[in-house]
Amino acid sequence: MNEDLKVNLSGLPRDYLDAGAAENVSAAVSSQVPVVEPEPELVVNPWDIVLCTSGTLISCENAVVVLIIFHNPSLRAPMFLLIGSLALADLLAGIGLIINFVFAYLLQSEATKLVTIGLIVASFSASVCSLLAITVDRYLSLYYALTYHSERTVTFTYVMLIMLWGTSICLGLLPIMGWNCLRDESTCSVIRPLTKNNAAILSVSFLFMFALMLQLYVQICKIVMRHAHQIALQHHFLATSHYVTTRKGVSTLAIILGTFAACWMPFTLYSLIADYTYPSIYTYATLLPATYNSIINPVIYAFRNQEIQKALCLICCGCIPSSLSQRARSPSDV
Repeated sequence: MNEDLKVNLSGLPRDYLDAGAAENVSAAVSSQVPVVEPEPELVVNPWDIVLCTSGTLISCENAVVVLIIFHNPSLRAPMFLLIGSLALADLLAGIGLIINFVFAYLLQSEATKLVTIGLIVASFSASVCSLLAITVDRYLSLYYALTYHSERTVTFTYVMLIMLWGTSICLGLLPIMGWNCLRDESTCSVIRPLTKNNAAILSVSFLFMFALMLQLYVQICKIVMRHAHQIALQHHFLATSHYVTTRKGVSTLAIILGTFAACWMPFTLYSLIADYTYPSIYTYATLLPATYNSIINPVIYAFRNQEIQKALCLICCGCIPSSLSQRARSPSDV
């Protein structure tokens, strides 16, 4: 009797107490068993997918140009060497975008970040420098038309290639050699791990090269107009024909320079005024058009070229269309 009273002092039924005891035992057992939490799902940023897709298209397109120039011995003139340099730089830029996507989601480490950003900076720098070198070559081919096809021009082209690739490689090595913001996030730019100062130097350098390209294309435009006028007088063309030819040449130059500015100017200006505290969507929105420039470059500089068109047709179908073999170069083909 005393034992029953002691057990029921709590005022609870016996079966309830037994159930509570069972729950306490199960809780004690579960506390000793390690809990396996499900692994978090890998969330992929859609912007990164778009950049990786852009990099794939860049790589495939420019790989075709590189292979055509490399396997065709007749394409060794200074102009084709510079076009090949541009295609190689854009090819490396596309590979860099693909590697950046792979490393960002599958192999995350400080070393991979530095190597990837170094490759991207070096390749895009070489691409922009190659565009400037092509502009210089076009200006020299028109201004020094009589002496352009000489050994001096070939030597000058090799010097430009060595300088532009040497400079680009040095810029790409800066983050790897220690000029990065991995240790001090407050110095980061819109592209981590580039520092704000590094991004500012790249942006100012781009603006300088753009101003130089603009000046050279203005001079090229004047030369094209003068040459078209002289050809019209020599062949007794009508003023309308001269106007059409000149307008086509000017339009081509405007498209080339306008495309370059539209692709790179938004990201360049944004890099100057923004830092790591700005929303990443602005970085993606301005960086993506810059990658499109590497997609457009082969169309403007390579696939429009008559000799490259012939080489491509020989590779694809083993013949040269009559429209290409009979086409003459005009002053608007700049």
